Amino acid sequence: MKYIIQFGIILFISFIGEILNNVIPLPVPASIYGMIILFTALCTGILKLSHVKETGKFLIAIMPLMFIAPAAGLIESWDKMQDFLVAIIVISVVSTIAVIAVAGHATQFI
Repeated sequence: MKYIIQFGIILFISFIGEILNNVIPLPVPASIYGMIILFTALCTGILKLSHVKETGKFLIAIMPLMFIAPAAGLIESWDKMQDFLVAIIVISVVSTIAVIAVAGHATQFI
């Protein structure tokens, strides 16, 4: 029962993120709104870590499973992607370097 309640809390916060995504006219994904709300609730003490800890650990443990369907979709559309392979590789490398750089600078700043 504890897992269902914890999962319900996480889903409720995600739902609030979805609502904010539809209300606020910014190009921010709903999941980011949800993570900000969850982070703020945990930092301010509105929500205790023990209220979502076990379900959070479970969701992190099964995260690799969530990438199976997108990977299968990539394999299925391989023939369409071959024409753009160089562009895809360049975009992937540049965006990965950018994410590493921004995360490193943000970590240093904090």
